[in-house]
Amino acid sequence: MSGVFEECARLVRERDPDRYFSGLFAPAMLRPHLFALYAFNHEIARIGETVREPMLGEIRLAWWRESLEGARSGAPRPHHVAQALAQTFAAIDLPGALFDAMIDARQFDLLEGTFEDTARRDAYVDATSGNVMRLASRILGGEDRFDDLAREAGAAYGLCGLLLNRAIGRGRPFIPDDDDTAAAARTHLGLARRMKRPRRALPAFLPATLVPIYLRYPRKEVSIHRRQIALLGASLRGRI
Repeated sequence: MSGVFEECARLVRERDPDRYFSGLFAPAMLRPHLFALYAFNHEIARIGETVREPMLGEIRLAWWRESLEGARSGAPRPHHVAQALAQTFAAIDLPGALFDAMIDARQFDLLEGTFEDTARRDAYVDATSGNVMRLASRILGGEDRFDDLAREAGAAYGLCGLLLNRAIGRGRPFIPDDDDTAAAARTHLGLARRMKRPRRALPAFLPATLVPIYLRYPRKEVSIHRRQIALLGASLRGRI
């Protein structure tokens, strides 16, 4: 991997180990592009956790929107994620609308309060977690054949993430305490597991296999070893 891809891989391993170790099951030549995508996702996700003023968050999201445009046109900004994405865009045709939707959804991170209803909650996790899986699947050659799987698997993993963040007090609570988020996550995972197996695009969806473990121990740190075993088992089975 080139230097910018190596930096993306390091960032993802430190900040998003579920996706990092899932990515290791992808073909070696495609892993750098997955790590570029996951690093971008981390960069926009952390904005809501680090800014105190919504306006500052809006500025950073706009910066990333412009950075995506530069990367797609082959003139990336001097930032390792932007430069890695430029190489990814040059190698793989990825729909810009999915990236835009990810950024749009992150504007909610800058607001006060919780989701108004389950429809808005589900739209948020689809635009964030779901679109990450859609793009990862395309990087792995799945094109748009597994977009429905990304909707269900992405919802399961994204909803689980909202629950975990609330349990450990990270960020603001997106969901109320009496929410049915855990049940919804299980339902979406069940639907995902009944869908067509993604075969070579499986690494894009592997993080969803961790949902039952996280729901079983919502207030405990699940060891990375246990997560790695679960990911390996899913990879060997060929299904999440």
